Amino acid sequence: MIIGIESSCDESAVALFDGKIGVVFEKISSQVKLHAEYGGVVPELASREHVKNFVPLLKDLKNFGVGEAKLIAVTKEPGLPGCLNIGLAVARALALMLRLPVREINHLYGHLFSPFIPVHAKDPQSFSSNLKEYLPHLGLLVSGGNTVLFEISKNLAIATIAETQDDAAGEAFDKGARLLGLPYPGGNLIEKLASFGNPKKYQFPRAFSSRSDMKFSFSGLKTSLRYFLEKFEGSFVPHINDICASYQEAIVDTLATKVSHALEQHSCKSIGISGGVSNNDTLRKKMATLAIKSNKKLVLPLGYHSGDNAAMIAFAAYINDNSYLL
Repeated sequence: MIIGIESSCDESAVALFDGKIGVVFEKISSQVKLHAEYGGVVPELASREHVKNFVPLLKDLKNFGVGEAKLIAVTKEPGLPGCLNIGLAVARALALMLRLPVREINHLYGHLFSPFIPVHAKDPQSFSSNLKEYLPHLGLLVSGGNTVLFEISKNLAIATIAETQDDAAGEAFDKGARLLGLPYPGGNLIEKLASFGNPKKYQFPRAFSSRSDMKFSFSGLKTSLRYFLEKFEGSFVPHINDICASYQEAIVDTLATKVSHALEQHSCKSIGISGGVSNNDTLRKKMATLAIKSNKKLVLPLGYHSGDNAAMIAFAAYINDNSYLL
């Protein structure tokens, strides 16, 4: 039984994970509405909110058998320093009260392993043997701050294959939304408007499209959108649905193309996506198509485990503690 604590940005979260059952309890307190007024996360404000939010979260956690917990897993990095420190302080205080050890978990590792939470849930008792059927694994982490293509080996070693040289995919969505005058957070709004548009209407650039360039870049795409919109100042602006659809297509196509290149260069049994952008339906469909064409298993996180959450932190600690079984 592992207690999970997450506070890397503007989500305060706690969870309780039981290796024999799965996620027993989880709860997230979001600050999205609070930061929407400022068009993005304000670090100092986020830290203050964490202090307030963890009190009721821990009261709820208390009712779900924390007395049986053997470990506390807490996000260590990366993230906003003030926010991370609040989570670490909560974990250490809880550890003193419950007399438990604390395991500090890299936030990205939580995302990397989150697609396997549903695999565990299907058959917790046989998870260790079932996991072998998915390894090596090729995964794509796409969020507001990170875009990383990685491999998880048979012994759970993690190796980076490609990463962004500038903006992350989620950042490209949010900055693009801001250019289009959409409210924060704008990534979901671009997806919603794109569903009514034509993704082939306008052509936006795809960076590092060759097989030899295992990198991502989205800053040029964002700049391209800005120049595109400037041409229409004071005159008729093309339908926003078509712009959103074409802009989203450029992001998703860039991601899928690089995954396709990695599949040609690396041997794996499964592919998957994680992070906030993994909720994008167009991206999920592209990855499903790639999985079918390459005859690979596809693993996806549950929607509420794609963003920042404590269940993935506790699960990452569980994987780490049981890696010897592989």
